[in-house]
Amino acid sequence: MSTTDIAQSGDTSHDGGHGDEGHEHPSDAKYIQIAAILGVLTALEVSTYFVNIGPVLIPTLMVMMGVKFFLVAAWFMHLRFDSSLFTKFFVGGLVLATGVYMIALTAFEFWTKG
Repeated sequence: MSTTDIAQSGDTSHDGGHGDEGHEHPSDAKYIQIAAILGVLTALEVSTYFVNIGPVLIPTLMVMMGVKFFLVAAWFMHLRFDSSLFTKFFVGGLVLATGVYMIALTAFEFWTKG
């Protein structure tokens, strides 16, 4: 069977993995909803500059960072619809980066200003 025959028959199993694997893509309204949530989270992060929330500043920012990372990776990078192996790699990277960041903050004595 030639590639022309495959293309004419509508068989997408030989298209190099670029075909639709059968999952529904989110609607435009869902993307707009996620973008609005990301906008609100970003506004909350920026507002921490103007409002003194004391010693919970870094944990609060880290939680918001994690939520934003998850939303972007899950929806805009379509990680939610891919293999769970990809999710494990992304979460592993996030955990590693957060750990290195916390170690760097500790090394520079960021936690004990004063």
